Amino acid sequence: MKKIILLLVVFITACSPSAQGNVLPILDEPTAYIDPESYPTAQVELAEPNQTASGIEVRMERASVEGKNVNADVCFTLPDTSDWGVFSASLTYGGILVQEYGTTLVSLQEPAEGVAGLRCDTLTFVVPPDADLSNVTIMIDSIAATPREGEYCSVYMPKIQQAMQSRGIGITLDCVDVNGALTMQILSIPSDMTQTQAEEIVYSDEFYSVKGPWSFSFNLAQ
Repeated sequence: MKKIILLLVVFITACSPSAQGNVLPILDEPTAYIDPESYPTAQVELAEPNQTASGIEVRMERASVEGKNVNADVCFTLPDTSDWGVFSASLTYGGILVQEYGTTLVSLQEPAEGVAGLRCDTLTFVVPPDADLSNVTIMIDSIAATPREGEYCSVYMPKIQQAMQSRGIGITLDCVDVNGALTMQILSIPSDMTQTQAEEIVYSDEFYSVKGPWSFSFNLAQ
């Protein structure tokens, strides 16, 4: 019996990795190095930087590409003192549509008496480094305002109520005191309309946005 156990120990030891020679460790696969200088960089001044629609002037003087980012400096006049920003925009190149973008505030000039306000942002779209940017179009479809506290009653309710009356829609609005704050509420709706349908009409984007479009085309190919 002792001989059998001894033979098993010898067999297991002979089959262990140390007995089979050196075993190389498993290494992570190397990550390909991408030289930042290989990314495209270009800048262009727009020949026709101004576009006007719905009474709003939008100006895009400069566009640039830095690696994967296509940047566009955009300024637009403000309809009023609300918190306006670019609401919907897209970039098209080589038949490809990009609708996701980032916005960085550059400057903000509040409206003053007799002087329109002005907001400037940088829009950033992400594209592949090898994208064909010889024919690029940036379309700004609309700008929109995020209502501040109290603006539903002071700014938007009169506008919405007037629209309901002019369209013959029997929705009645009013501002009531809720926990010490004036809050816009729907007081009455037509008999053939649900509360959800009324809310969809009252809180529609049309009352908080201005539609364009404002379109800018340029060549960013190196």
